[in-house]
Amino acid sequence: MSLAGADAVSHYLRPGTLQLAALPPLSLYVHLPWCLKKCPYCDFNSHELLAPRLTAAESLQGGAFGLVRPGAEPAPALPQAQYLDALRADLESALPLVWGRRIQTVFIGGGTPSLFSPESIDRLIGDIRARVVLEPGAEITLEANPGTFERDRFRAFRAAGVTRLSIGVQSFDDAALARLGRVHNAEQARAAVEEAAQAFDTFNIDLMYALPGQDLAALQRDLDTALAFEPPHLSVYHLTVEANTVFAANPPALPDADLASDMLDLITQRTAASGLQRYEVSAFAKAGHRCAHNLNYWAFGDYLGIGAGAHGKLSFPHRVLRQVRWREPAAYMKQALAGKAVSNANEVARRELPFEFMLGALRLREGFALARFTERTGLPLSAVMPQVKRAIDRGLLEWADASQQQLLPSVRGFDFLSDLQAMFLVDTKA
Repeated sequence: MSLAGADAVSHYLRPGTLQLAALPPLSLYVHLPWCLKKCPYCDFNSHELLAPRLTAAESLQGGAFGLVRPGAEPAPALPQAQYLDALRADLESALPLVWGRRIQTVFIGGGTPSLFSPESIDRLIGDIRARVVLEPGAEITLEANPGTFERDRFRAFRAAGVTRLSIGVQSFDDAALARLGRVHNAEQARAAVEEAAQAFDTFNIDLMYALPGQDLAALQRDLDTALAFEPPHLSVYHLTVEANTVFAANPPALPDADLASDMLDLITQRTAASGLQRYEVSAFAKAGHRCAHNLNYWAFGDYLGIGAGAHGKLSFPHRVLRQVRWREPAAYMKQALAGKAVSNANEVARRELPFEFMLGALRLREGFALARFTERTGLPLSAVMPQVKRAIDRGLLEWADASQQQLLPSVRGFDFLSDLQAMFLVDTKA
């Protein structure tokens, strides 16, 4: 069901079985879907610019990345103005669902948002500020790819209003980058991080581990390079083979589970020694530099998602709504400009809310207050206490202190997070 305007508001405000005493914090996610090249492990809604461009390996042989391979047709220009028009129309159509609510954080993700010019990002942020109220000092994150790096480009993004840059480095090793199908090389990665460190007070480096052919020594070198920049935030993800990707069709040889576990131990040791606290399964930060946007996701906060394929979650006094925008960029732009950006929307079933909540909350090292479960789901604690007790008995969950008002994953629960989260699943066929 896809409703708009006053009809949508009245529909979602009607009585229901949930009782949310207050609405959670609200964030805004903006999806910019284009990439220079689709990575073989990526299952995100990203769309490759079509011209065959130089690979990372080819760029090492004397070419600057971004050059089109000789004889190839040039890539089509990004439809930046048209897409920004569609985003503006999408946001305007969604406003009745979030009237009166302040936006706590903005995250511009992709795809490769840094393909858009600083002028386009400036217009995007201006369009947002003209239509919603941002909290003073709101965190505004932009994802950037070193393959789109140009000197002073990141400074221009800062001038446009971006407050936090997240750089998709993945590795500082040229051979590893080539195996991952990345469009940048190690030199570009180092230059991009150096520029980000000069332009932003808060920035994030994305790394991956358990890569094809990677050993502990190679990971150590990646960590040495990343930590030498003294990043205030570091995200480190285990490479996984997702369905409907190139790697799924042609799986690479990856490190085994024991080696991957040793790699994670190395990551946690090195980050801790560098003053980075592991506050979430894959996120490490210095004091004052945690990602507020992601924290809102993990705490089952609300987020309005605009852009091609964007997902959103919005709460109302008696229900929780999930929305998805049209996935293909051309279809999205057409539908958004017609006031119909949402391709489908559904209310989260009451029986599914405990798992939806725990999926994010249990990723946090500090866990969650019991009161937050009721506040964010509108359900009584009795909906999850049987599973909580079983998880405590199995040594996967523990109380933060004697007051028994805060739950957190144990060390074992953090190591076996999927098993812990699955304890809150319900059999939808039952």
